This record gives sequence, C-alpha cells and structure tokens, in this order.
Amino acid sequence: MVDRFSRRQVLMLGGGALAALGTAGAAQAALPNEAARESATGWFRLPVVTANIGRKRLGAREAAIQAVRGGDPGHRPFVGWQEISEGDSGEPPMITRHFGPKYHNAFLRDPKSFRVPISVPAPWKLVNSKRTFVHGGIAHVTPPRFINEVVVEHTAHPGLKFALINSHYIAGAYNGNNNPNLRDEWQLHKKLHRERVMAHHNNGHLVIWTADTNNPGYDRATGQDAERKVFAKGIDRINWLPGDGTVRLDLVGTKAIPMNVDGHDARLAVFRIKLA
Repeated sequence: MVDRFSRRQVLMLGGGALAALGTAGAAQAALPNEAARESATGWFRLPVVTANIGRKRLGAREAAIQAVRGGDPGHRPFVGWQEISEGDSGEPPMITRHFGPKYHNAFLRDPKSFRVPISVPAPWKLVNSKRTFVHGGIAHVTPPRFINEVVVEHTAHPGLKFALINSHYIAGAYNGNNNPNLRDEWQLHKKLHRERVMAHHNNGHLVIWTADTNNPGYDRATGQDAERKVFAKGIDRINWLPGDGTVRLDLVGTKAIPMNVDGHDARLAVFRIKLA
C-alpha cells in the first residue's frame, strides 16, 4: 500500500487477507512442471483482477494498467475494471494497448456502461454479455451506475464456462461521509447485483464477481452460505458462487498490485478451474 492518504486508503487498510485459505500468500507464476501437471489433470490457471484506476495522478494510469496486465507473470488475467473514463479520457486506448489481440475488452467502448468494462483473455471466448442499469447520475456525487457481465467458455473445452460480473457502487453511502441520503441507490445496486449473480447460479453457472463495493462491511452479494470471498477485508472484492457442480474452482493464492494512482491497489486472485 502506498504511504499516503486518499479517500479510499483508510478503507483499504487491512485488505488483502485471504479469507478462504486462512494464510496470506502472493500469487506466483506457474512453473513449467506446474503447467504440465495442470494439463495432465485438466486444471487451468485462472487469474482474476479487480482494478479501480482512480483519478488522482492521471499520468500514472498507463503504468498502472501495465502493472495489472503483468500481475500474474506469464499468464493473461481476467480483469474487472472500475472508474474507466470517469470524467476524463485516455484509458480505453491504454487498455487496448496492453490488453490487445489476445483479449476481448467487453464494454470498453459501450456508450453507457463503459466505466466498468471486463477484459477477457484467450483462450476464453464470450458466449454472451449483458449490461444492467442500476441508477442515474447525481450531480457532483456520482455518474450513472451499471452492472456488466459476461459468460465465457474455454475454446478447447466445451462446457468449461463461467459468468463474470463486474460493477462499482456509489461512494459515500457507507463510507466517507456515510450519507444516509445515498443509501437508497446503494441498496438498489446491492439488490440488482444479487439478482444477476443468482440468475447465473440458477442456470447452473459458476459465478465470479469483481467490484468496488464502497462499503467495507459488505462481503457477500447473495447471502448464500456457498458464496465464497477471496479477501477478508476491504472495499475491493472478488467473490465466487459455485454452480451446479459441472465446473470446479479452487483458490490458489492472492496478490496486491500497486497502481500508484490514488492509493487504490488492484487485487489479484489466482484460481484454478476444471470440468468436474
């Protein structure tokens, strides 16, 4: 964590503990024999990042995006982005540069939900995608909020698929000023987020979600006992909810990726995934 204050830094203190494993550990690049074992057993490495770029030091954004891309060396991560093109420009070409031909950057140039795009790496392909409007903008408080989602499938292994949902909640309702006037918007976001996670779960899909929740006390979207959280604390979350058992997901490790834009580090979860 960088040694300076921002509107999020206090909320991020203590984040990065790994709840599911009980001990913290940095995610490591796969060794050659690890890749061979994965191939032999049907496991595939699946790095997932949640990354809020922030607005404080705009000149640091490209280096931050590059750091996210290299967060799991030797592997292409999925990324749920937040705060893209939020009041200024430049980030879509930066993301396109570093997440290029081997990526589909879903929603990056969507006319409405561009603030929370999702980077999907090969060898995964998009099966479908959907944006959900949450609430409108409030002058000097928040832009309009959306939930973006994709269903992806491994190109070489039909049936190895999952849903990835990404979003960014309104700030200041349950952090910062703790303004009760903003809580209707926050609670609506939570309601719709739950509905979208459960819709995929009820279709049998494994669901992974990434978000800046802007609420340090909010750690599950669904209230389901089966929903697992990667991090014990913090407003930046990666969670998952198993589907019908067709696809198996294990958490391998975690890592913080300094972005040095406004004290808001990206968070990486390394999973492994296979057909059960």
